[in-house]
Amino acid sequence: MDKKEKLTYADAGVNIDTMSDALSKIEKDVRSTFNDSVIENVGGFGTLYRPAFEGMEEPVLVSSTDSVGTKVMVAIMAGVYDTVGQDIVNHCVNDILVQGAQPLYFLDYVGTGILNHEFMQDIVSGLAQACRENSMALIGGETAEMPGMYREGDFDLVGCIVGMADRKKILTGNTITEGDIMIGLASSGLHTNGYSLARKLFFEMKGFTTDTEVDELGCTVGEELLKVHKSYFNCIYPNIETCGIKGLAHITGGGFIDNIPRILPEGTAAEITKGSWDIPPVFRYIQREGNVDENEMFRTFNMGIGMIVVVPEGKAETCADIFSTSGENAVVLGRITRGDRDVVFNG
Repeated sequence: MDKKEKLTYADAGVNIDTMSDALSKIEKDVRSTFNDSVIENVGGFGTLYRPAFEGMEEPVLVSSTDSVGTKVMVAIMAGVYDTVGQDIVNHCVNDILVQGAQPLYFLDYVGTGILNHEFMQDIVSGLAQACRENSMALIGGETAEMPGMYREGDFDLVGCIVGMADRKKILTGNTITEGDIMIGLASSGLHTNGYSLARKLFFEMKGFTTDTEVDELGCTVGEELLKVHKSYFNCIYPNIETCGIKGLAHITGGGFIDNIPRILPEGTAAEITKGSWDIPPVFRYIQREGNVDENEMFRTFNMGIGMIVVVPEGKAETCADIFSTSGENAVVLGRITRGDRDVVFNG
């Protein structure tokens, strides 16, 4: 009888020892985000978290999940991985902030073909940094090595966030009325949306690499496209009541056109004044060089505005000053008018 060759998991492309070694190296970064609510060690099947609900009459958990999308392809091209770790955390923080929630904890998923120690450590370093900046714990996640699913060097990055809000203070936009003012908070760049179009322009149509310097951008293509998605939590959350904030719109996929109507009550519309803010060079470059229709631009990209805050008219000036003092570039974009939950541009 022929002796059969022994087959191992490593022969199939998955090295458990490498995985264990990688996890041990990122433990320090993960632990740096822990607070008194985390009551379980790294490496357990599940992580235990005891939330502190003091000061809330009726605490409600708010959760969201998202991915960095094809921005990871730019990170792979540039060999820069910590920024996308920050991106996914900040994106998810903003997604629950719009409901008036503060973040509690975060979990990540990284799927890859062949696990690379260096890029995994960089990703987790970015995750941990953003979690610390947003005062929440990175309590766990999953690293999946799947050589049959991903090509070597490829990876995907997904995050899940859980936060909390007092039910009576949850922001829904239902109190928004005609005459309210919209304040825009500047983005750092593309954030995490529109990358399929941007990659097509820069890398396919123009033939650039991530190291190509573009004078109009004032940096390389890679530096521009990997600018970190901003979190607006530390600026907005402490000032929700002071500013009388009625609604928040995170300008992500769908841009102005699809995201603002999500918080508008029936019978209202958002009237945006063109020229009320400076559109960053990267968006002007994409529109011109790609011959992209203006409506397409405002539905694909944030156009330099990452978050829109709706406040009463009498609070607008004070709130803009508060946001500016917090380090944000805040501008009055327009006002709420009568309409059919749509976005209208004038000027």
